[in-house]
Amino acid sequence: MTKELRCNSCSVKITNLTGSVTFKCPKCSDFDITRCTHCRKIVAKYICPKCNFEGP
Repeated sequence: MTKELRCNSCSVKITNLTGSVTFKCPKCSDFDITRCTHCRKIVAKYICPKCNFEGP
C-alpha cells in the first residue's frame, strides 16, 4: 500500500492534481516536500519537519 501524498502547506491530497510537485528538502535532502498547484501559485510557505527549513 502506497502512502497518500499531501501538500506540506495546506494538507490537500494531491493524487491526480496536475501541477503538483514533490522534491527533496533543499537544506537536508532527507525529507520529501510535496506542494499542490494552488500553494505553488500563491507562494505559500512550507516547513521541513526534519530540519525546520522554511521556504516558498
